[in-house]
Formats: sequence, C-alpha cells, structure tokens
Amino acid sequence: MSGFRFNFPAPELDQSIYDLRSEVRAFLQDEIREGGFTPVTDCWCAGVDPGFSRKLGKKGWLGVTWPKQYGGREMSALHRYVITEELLAVGAPVHAHWIADRQSGPLILASGTEDMKRNILPRIAAGECFVALGLSEPEAGSDLASVKTRARKVDGGWEITGTKLWSSGAQHCQYMAVLARTSDPVEGKRHEGLTQFLVPLDSRGVSISGIRDMSGVMHFNESHFDHVFVSDDSVLGNVGEGWKQVTGELALERSGPERFLSTFIAVERALVQAASDLTERQAAVLGGIIARVRALRAMSLGVAALLESGKSPDIEAALVKDLGTRFEQDVVERLREFRPILWKSGSGDGLDDLLTDSLLRQPSFTLRGGTNEVLKGIVARGIGLR
Repeated sequence: MSGFRFNFPAPELDQSIYDLRSEVRAFLQDEIREGGFTPVTDCWCAGVDPGFSRKLGKKGWLGVTWPKQYGGREMSALHRYVITEELLAVGAPVHAHWIADRQSGPLILASGTEDMKRNILPRIAAGECFVALGLSEPEAGSDLASVKTRARKVDGGWEITGTKLWSSGAQHCQYMAVLARTSDPVEGKRHEGLTQFLVPLDSRGVSISGIRDMSGVMHFNESHFDHVFVSDDSVLGNVGEGWKQVTGELALERSGPERFLSTFIAVERALVQAASDLTERQAAVLGGIIARVRALRAMSLGVAALLESGKSPDIEAALVKDLGTRFEQDVVERLREFRPILWKSGSGDGLDDLLTDSLLRQPSFTLRGGTNEVLKGIVARGIGLR
C-alpha cells in the first residue's frame, strides 16, 4: 500500500456560520408555513421551482463563495454547506439551480472566459440561469473516458455531434457543459483529447427528450447534438483539459450533504411520528440511523473544509458518496420498522407520499454521479490497492 491516509478534518465554525444557519432555517419555516413549497424527497433532483431559486438568489444564497464582482458574496465553503444542508433537510425544490451553483459555476469561474464570468455567473447567483451536465452517454455511463460525442474544429469554432444521457434538468436550463472528444485517444491514454464546452441549449441542432422515472417525475433527459456550432470562446479552459476539469468537478459533486440527505425529510417525519412508542428493536434501528448520519455528516464537512483550504479531495469525496448513497438506500428499508411504505393513496397523507417517492427513487442513489463500483475503484487506486 502507498501509506495513504484519509483526511476528514473537523472544521472550525465561526459565529457567522451559525447565524447564517438560523437565518436560512427561519426563511424556510416561513416558506413552508405560507405554502411557498411542498417538501419532496430527493429535492435536489426532483424538486424544480425556478421561482423558489430566484427567491434564494434575492437572499444572496446562491454562488456565495464566488467573488462579488461576479455576483457572489466571497463567503466560505462552510457557509455554502450550511445553506445546502438546511435546504435538503426540509425537502426544498432546489433542482433548477443545483448543478449551476454546485459545480458549473465554479467550473466557469476556474476555466471560463471573462465574458462568461461577467455575463453568466451573476445570473446563476440571481437564480435566473441554470446549467445541465453533459457527461454520461448511452454507452459510456460512469466510464467517461469512452464518451463518443465529438467536437470537430471548423471556421470560427467547433461543431458538436453526439448524445448525452441523464443530463438532469436540461429542459429547464439555458446551458449545458458538454464533455466531447476533440482528438482521437492515444493507446493507454484514453483520458487525453477531451474538452468541455459551454453550449447554449437554444442552439440550432440541440434537442432534449425527457425520461420519466418510476415516481412519475421527468428530471432525466436524453440530449442530442446534431452538428451544433459553438464559437471558439465556448471552450472551457484549454482544448484537451476536459478530463482534468471533470475530475475536479466530481469532488464537488460527490461529497456534499445531498449524498446522504436525499430522503432526510421522510426519515425525520417517520421517526418523529414513531418516537413516542418505540419498541426496543426500533430504538436500536433509530440509534443506528442517527449514528450513520452523524458520521457521514462529519466526513462530508471534512471534505468541505479541505475544499475551503484549496485541496482537491477526490478520494475522500468518492468514499463519502459510496458510503452516503448506500446509507440512503438502506435507510429506506430501515423505515419499514416504523411504518409500512404504501403506494400513494391520494388521501393527502404527506408522509405516505414522501415514503413512496423515497422507495421509487432508491435505485438511482448509487448510480448517479458515478456508480459505487467506480467509486470503489477510485478509492482502491488512491490508497494503492490497484
């Protein structure tokens, strides 16, 4: 083994972070009380409400870590963490802005042109511009090095042809960050020759087809690019830097609290309802759930602290996602100890609806953002076992 040691430092939280948490929590309680939104499980994938995203933008709670000149507030990754944690805990409809705030905005900030930064980032921070991910493909999945979407150099720009799968929320977005092959791979170096482009989704040749999941929500998509022209300044960073960018983005994508809080609103309500009359076995199951949430949260906060210090914790992020998504799948089964999970009855029982949706979305938890098999390979390679 290489002697690698996992690093999940306990961050120091100053008073401003606690004050921000209280402010966000009070806002969300008011929104729920006034009927501003109906809580849903898996809200960062299934809860879409552009109007709610704009409310968060007006509060200054999107793009909070970005420079003020681009619409941000120059706050820390830990400030952003508590905002996202509070939103997830109540099942708020955050999907419209989620990807743009979480990783596409930081990608533009790090690799975009000055024009992108000045014209797109402030709109993302205002909750008025959304970005989808164009990574996975029908025959590539988690093996992004095998993507077949091609970008061919033409006069004044590039011509993109190919198909992207999943691309959650693309039907609501103005842009997609598309990973495409710009040169043929060299044997043994499949990760070279990949480039990311920021593609306007109103471009000629773009078509988006919705994919409805088992719960009835159409947030997945198949996105087609048929000889789509983009200008040279649509390239993110330098040509050929796509793989390096993607691996950096995945640390942001894989380590956040969404990887273990997707069903938290259902878990919390079911446990509160059962708390007054727990059997010994139920108490043991409840203790196990709470212990796992606390451990995962500590690990996720540790990754946030590493990101704040400028590190790239790819291996730690992969481990958080693996453990977190397996917990999310398992906890739905554990809830059967407290309440049967029934099909939606239409009776207005919000908890039945939350539990049903949790069960139906359960299979996707260990797939999106990289399958758990791929994540285990990343961890094994990082600690010197492969």
